[in-house]
Amino acid sequence: MRELKDLDWKNLGFIYRPCDWRYVAEFKDGSWQEKGLSDDPEVRINECAGILQYCQECFEGLKAYETVNGEIVCFRPDLNAERMYNTAEYLCMPPFPKEKFIEALEKTVKANISCVPPYGSGASLYVRPYMFASGPVIGVKPSEEYTFRMIVMPVGPYYKGGAKPVAIMVSDFDRAAPRGTGHVKAGLNYAMSMHAHEEAAAHGYADNLFLDPAERKYVEESGGANFYFITEDKKKLVTPKSDSILPSITRRSIVYVAEHMLGLEVEERKVEFSELESFSECGMCGTAAVISPVGVIHDHGRDIVFGKGLEEAGPVTKKLYDTLTGIQLGTVEAPEGWIYKIA
Repeated sequence: MRELKDLDWKNLGFIYRPCDWRYVAEFKDGSWQEKGLSDDPEVRINECAGILQYCQECFEGLKAYETVNGEIVCFRPDLNAERMYNTAEYLCMPPFPKEKFIEALEKTVKANISCVPPYGSGASLYVRPYMFASGPVIGVKPSEEYTFRMIVMPVGPYYKGGAKPVAIMVSDFDRAAPRGTGHVKAGLNYAMSMHAHEEAAAHGYADNLFLDPAERKYVEESGGANFYFITEDKKKLVTPKSDSILPSITRRSIVYVAEHMLGLEVEERKVEFSELESFSECGMCGTAAVISPVGVIHDHGRDIVFGKGLEEAGPVTKKLYDTLTGIQLGTVEAPEGWIYKIA
């Protein structure tokens, strides 16, 4: 029986709550140098560091869980390592080696194992790996020095209501430019979405639906999650296709679950905003929220309502959520390679 921190596990909220240890590595003189675990939550950098001048930064998000049989596991961390590697390359940053990413994950979660919420609490240990330009730079060019850190914190559901339908609004702003950085997990993309998110929140909505920036005709994604839709006959799952959408690991997993475990037809294609009223269900999916059903999309004075609106999630969304979380928590048999055991 592992020792647990004295926390109200069922009422954590999705907030920063520092744990005892974090992992640190530094890139200097052309190579990565492991600094190991640190008990210091403060980051000290030069006043002219590249992250402060030109926002050269990337990050990931994944979770650790206690399963029904008491094991501590992570969900498909190899894909997070790969996506962070690809993002760093695109941003002209030295990629953190994928095998070192997994080693850092093991060390960090094990060092903070008392912070992994107990099975049945509805909470998880959120893992945030991030990398930034820490060397001084004033000309517009990549830094020569970088810092990789991995922090963890116990969190509750991303949306306070958990897997209950939310209302979102169509944004008048663009999330990413064509042939820009929308397909990588860079901090600058999220900075660009904050103005739109605050406007949505001021009007009482949980998030935005961004349209494609070129024609404003096709569905892209929300501020921090991919979309999926269920057809009226409940037999097909449709996900938007775009070069400026972040390739979500949760979305990729949902697609597999829908096709291979629930027997649905799956279609990835451009989704016109004008066809949304023909779908019976809509959901947002990502690491933080897992699946968040969308009950209402507000579009400039009119509402597009899915199923029973904000009353309850649709039947297919419920099955997707229950199956995916069951895989993560060990109550549903996982496809090969999806679950990485930490302890």
